Amino acid sequence: MKIILGGSLGHISKPLTEELLRDGHQVVVISSNKEREKQIQALGAEAAIGSLSDADFLSATFAGADLVYTMVPPANYFDHSLDLLAYYRKFGRNYAKAITQSGVKRVINLSSIGAHMDKGNGILQGTYHVEQLLNDLPADVSITHIRPTEFYYNLLPHSYTAKNKGYIAFNISNGVINSWVSPLDIADVIAAEISTPFAGRKVRYVASEEIAYGDLIRILGKAIGNPELAWLTLTDEQMREGLITAGMNPTIAADMTEMYAAINTGLLYEDYRLNRPLMGKVKVNDFALDFANAYKQIQRNVI
Repeated sequence: MKIILGGSLGHISKPLTEELLRDGHQVVVISSNKEREKQIQALGAEAAIGSLSDADFLSATFAGADLVYTMVPPANYFDHSLDLLAYYRKFGRNYAKAITQSGVKRVINLSSIGAHMDKGNGILQGTYHVEQLLNDLPADVSITHIRPTEFYYNLLPHSYTAKNKGYIAFNISNGVINSWVSPLDIADVIAAEISTPFAGRKVRYVASEEIAYGDLIRILGKAIGNPELAWLTLTDEQMREGLITAGMNPTIAADMTEMYAAINTGLLYEDYRLNRPLMGKVKVNDFALDFANAYKQIQRNVI
């Protein structure tokens, strides 16, 4: 099959590209970075250099494809001019237009946990709107929405407070169980979906391991050589103010706080629990090695 992948050579798209090439597919990787072209070609894929914000470029790139993989690029949460919901809707509309104009009939869309909710999910609200925009396409366009749980690598920036403060802090109680996922497991699931004939609309969750925050912190503490590493539970107000103090867009800080509060109450995972997937291969103990490497790179503050 001819498959078009968004995401350049990112955490998911690179291993997915490699897996699809091994399976004998023709793979075209979209990247906005001209410097990525040679790296993409070195893998054996074709490069399409252009912007996911350009619907006409997408339409031309999608033409003749058997399947396209859509995703919304990460946004800069520290951009105080960013309207995050509008950002998601823009990409959703661009993809819908390009799919219609190109005649593509099979889509795999990278969505997120919480995309079943039109409110109460904070920064994930945009994923709901992207799913709806794509679902409004004609019925002969088959769409699979991939909903990963929380990415392990979201914890990497917290290696700084782990080293300099001796804790990791969120507005979530340490007894709450969260579901974590590795990009490698997401790539495996997408590749499996590509090889599975399908018609209609479908949602598939992806997860690697479910674990309580108290147990998570013990594993990370052991990995960094600090068995006293603590989990600090913040109030919603403390969480929001901390993000704003760090420079985050205040609206996005409030939305991020809402998302984590929805993990704390279990609201974010209501649909996931009804459709719990098989767990992937990459476990917290595996990720702990990455966390320990990030921890080693942090310069400890000396007052």
